[in-house]
Amino acid sequence: MRLHVFQHVPFEGPGEITRWARERGHSLTFTRWFDGAPAPDLATVDGLFVMGGPMNIYEHRQHPWLKTEKDFLARALESSRPVVGICLGAQLLADVLGGRVYQNAVREIGWLPIRWRAEARSSVAFGFLPETSTALHWHGDTFDLPPRAQWLAETADCPHQAFAWGRLALGLQFHLEADTSSLASLIENCGHELAAGGPRVQSASEISSGLRHQTVNLPLLWKLLDQWFA
Repeated sequence: MRLHVFQHVPFEGPGEITRWARERGHSLTFTRWFDGAPAPDLATVDGLFVMGGPMNIYEHRQHPWLKTEKDFLARALESSRPVVGICLGAQLLADVLGGRVYQNAVREIGWLPIRWRAEARSSVAFGFLPETSTALHWHGDTFDLPPRAQWLAETADCPHQAFAWGRLALGLQFHLEADTSSLASLIENCGHELAAGGPRVQSASEISSGLRHQTVNLPLLWKLLDQWFA
């Protein structure tokens, strides 16, 4: 498949998604909005990854390309292109699909447990999901589920952690794709957010050491992507 990546900042790329795509024989092309790149021709795209970033989905004055990106995502979904949104990408998908995006009561930064909902685990599409995972979070906003979305995962402080909208939009508020390089880049570029602290904010050393959780998360990520882009 011809898969395309929407990247919002230099330090939040696809991470382990690159290795998955290469081993599955998919191509990856990029729109790096921070470089002023134009939107791609939809006819050349079979599916999309929408990555994270420190901006909010409503910061149109600071990032005018957000409007262009949202318009493209709406057209892609209308044209039956499967999309996976991660962190900011999940929030953008929720917004495009009619869900409200807003500031969460607490920031979640670090390796925190999520619960995969029993309704999702009992479904045909997501029967492979475990009861819980420990995933990398780095967000202060959250979203309401879009109309007709399937609720997949939750945490106590941020209930809407993942959703599926039919077989087209998959939104993950957390990062299953983290690798050594992407984690180090996040800490280097967003480490200032740790200084304020909070009940769900870990230290840089805790976040660095948490990469061990990826031995469990990566097989799960691959199952999700294999199914989504089957």
